[in-house]
Amino acid sequence: MTPAEKKEVVSLLKEKFSQYDNFYITNTESLTVAQVSKLRRVCFEKSVEMKVAKNTLIKKALDQLDADRFKGTYEALHGVTAIMFSANPKEPAMILSAFHKDTNGTRPEFKAAFIDGSVFIGPSQLDTLKTIKTKNELIGEVIGLLQSPASKLLGMLNGGNKLAGLVKALEERAGAQA
Repeated sequence: MTPAEKKEVVSLLKEKFSQYDNFYITNTESLTVAQVSKLRRVCFEKSVEMKVAKNTLIKKALDQLDADRFKGTYEALHGVTAIMFSANPKEPAMILSAFHKDTNGTRPEFKAAFIDGSVFIGPSQLDTLKTIKTKNELIGEVIGLLQSPASKLLGMLNGGNKLAGLVKALEERAGAQA
């Protein structure tokens, strides 16, 4: 690879790391060509971008952006590395878990994930990452919690209208009988 090509790869990686707050570091070395093609297809369908690059170029791109912020991911940069970029922090974990079921185990190998400033290292973290709530899910829960007291209040007020209507009907009936 020429120095110009390396510079271009580093520039592309910097752009992707800046664009996404979430990325996963995996090792796809043990996958067959057919499995890698299937993984790429699934990633495309789920709006997950997958890039394969040399570890030194990945580290260089991360260093140029913010070495301290990404420091925790450096220990995962060994072997063949594929990076999965996603706006949804849960989606790559779901894809990798599905592939683990298909391959009866650990392929592709999950090395690490960087999710909104937090680093998750090792295969044991994959189950945790599958349960992470997305920003939209959290917002939905908060809105639901905020609406709950208001809907109860409206229900009580509507019940009060029924009670007032019943009292008025009884009054009118009593007035008609008198």
